[in-house]
Amino acid sequence: MFIDIHAHVYRVKTKIPGTVEFCNPKELLKRYDELKIDKGVLLPIVNPEIYMPQAVEDILEICDMYPDRFIPYCNVDPRASTNSPNAPLDKILQYYKDKGCKGVGEIMPNLELLDPKVQNLFDCAEKVGLPVVYDGSAQKDGDFGLYDEAGLTQLEFTLQDFPDLKIFGHGPVFWNEIAKLETVAERGVYWGKKGQRIYLPKGPVTEEGTVPKLLRKYENLYGDLSDCTAYNAFARDENYGPRFLSEFEDKLFFGTDMVGPNMYVGLDELLISWREQGKISETTFRKVAYENAEKLLDL
Repeated sequence: MFIDIHAHVYRVKTKIPGTVEFCNPKELLKRYDELKIDKGVLLPIVNPEIYMPQAVEDILEICDMYPDRFIPYCNVDPRASTNSPNAPLDKILQYYKDKGCKGVGEIMPNLELLDPKVQNLFDCAEKVGLPVVYDGSAQKDGDFGLYDEAGLTQLEFTLQDFPDLKIFGHGPVFWNEIAKLETVAERGVYWGKKGQRIYLPKGPVTEEGTVPKLLRKYENLYGDLSDCTAYNAFARDENYGPRFLSEFEDKLFFGTDMVGPNMYVGLDELLISWREQGKISETTFRKVAYENAEKLLDL
């Protein structure tokens, strides 16, 4: 059994040239059945940097159609409602919390993490009592995701400023720092004149990076294990990966970041394999696979 902490779905498939064609609800459920995923969290996309924005109401409608399989998150662009660091975004988040939304995300405007408007969104989420998941970026323009420097300095300041806010790290800028970066370009994704370049570090973890240090230091930081970058962070080292999962078993959440209906996941097979080999305990497997999500989402 698995619970997916991070998935995307569109009520009506977008087929605009040059845009991502996401799963519709039936396609996502088919993949869930194949992967033995019992339930999944649906994250609305509202930031316009790369994908076509969708209404939170679409996610609520889909979850109402399949209440036993889908759990809704809400989302709001930090530039909404006056494009200022004083926007009353807490009112929007409270409205959607009252509608049944369990968290906020995926937050991915191409702004700095310490941008006052982004910090206002985090502040409002903390006031309302909703966890947040964000994607990061290594560049300040021409991308999606919250910009941070190597070493995740802006994330650490945010963790300090909002101790009661559960913050979920996700994506290459976060997970590539499971180990010490050999060069800054190892941060993951870069959009340049010749298109997108994706870097996934390989080889054993010879020295720990920023992520495990922050997970130890800050109770309010959690790990969203969706997309190939989290899988790569563990699979690159079959000795360190299981140790990491075991140490942080209470703070890690299985996820897929499912986009298209044929997307490969891999993390499910890796977790099952390590459990069967005795590299992780049954307790660690259950917590990461579904028990942490059950607790967070009050299922």
